[in-house]
Amino acid sequence: MANPYGIEERKKRWMDVLEPGGAPDRLFVLNFVREQENRPLPWPANAAARIEWAWKKYCRMMEWLERVPEDNVPFLDTYTGTEIFAEALGAPVHRFDFDMPCARPLIRSATDVGKVKVPEIGSSSLATLFDMADALRARAGNGALLRLPDIQSPMDIAATMWDKTDFYMAIALELEAVQELASKIATLLCAFLDEWFERYGKGFVGHCPDCYMPSGVTFSEDEVGVVSPGMFETLFLPELVALHKRYGPLGMHCCANARHQWDGFRKIPGLRLLNLVQPPQIVREAYTFFDRDFVHAHSWFGDGPPETWLEQLPRDARVVFTANVNSEQEAQQMAEKLWNVCGR
Repeated sequence: MANPYGIEERKKRWMDVLEPGGAPDRLFVLNFVREQENRPLPWPANAAARIEWAWKKYCRMMEWLERVPEDNVPFLDTYTGTEIFAEALGAPVHRFDFDMPCARPLIRSATDVGKVKVPEIGSSSLATLFDMADALRARAGNGALLRLPDIQSPMDIAATMWDKTDFYMAIALELEAVQELASKIATLLCAFLDEWFERYGKGFVGHCPDCYMPSGVTFSEDEVGVVSPGMFETLFLPELVALHKRYGPLGMHCCANARHQWDGFRKIPGLRLLNLVQPPQIVREAYTFFDRDFVHAHSWFGDGPPETWLEQLPRDARVVFTANVNSEQEAQQMAEKLWNVCGR
């Protein structure tokens, strides 16, 4: 009999639930809060400390594998901020003392777009991520999964590189320049993903939430909150179609107030998993609106004790529950409750 706690069984449950109409319909992952509190900030100078932190996290996940029956698949956590692709294209970066780094504007007007050059991956700041991933893989072995770094869509990356006071005016008045920049970003992004999947295989754990994907790409799409549905279809949707054609299934995180884009989200081909981070009243509506279109991995999945979460959701919802824990004992207790909630 297969070990229900084992890595391959966990992967199988993810593959089943990501398949439209598949079963089981519910998964759960546990976040160890103390780990996040001790995580070094993703600065280049902290590369060695980040490797050690990621290795300790991986070892802890492997230790809990047999003792905590959740659905998280152990992974090597190559975490980043949102700045990595903008930085590789020349944008300056602000590195906070107590928060994640972010890109600062490189572009102030449409005339600056022509100056942006797409670098080779090996000669760019992105090379550090491959060095870190190689070091972790050398310790864990070639079969170990890596977490995909924080990926945004090309348009979202463009919005981090272009001064916002001009960017949205440019969408209306300098559309070709916006599309030119997004095209350059897409070229870099695809070169990065091609190299990543060539080195480490197609399977990975997504950046947000911790979902196992046997193939495809996970990404963030947040700028859609401040554009119209028409602009979504003109600027955002085509590049997501291109990502799907190149890599396969998609998983999307969106923390923008983007209720007006939900009809457009349904048009994204290959979208398998959706993570909305919004107040409960909005997320409640999403479960009903999207029904079984996607796997729901949102910021809200019920109030009160875990035993009541399922009854607060639509009966047939395909859902990923997430819970924070502070110790292995708490993890075991929470896992036992959610194992039953998931009908196992």
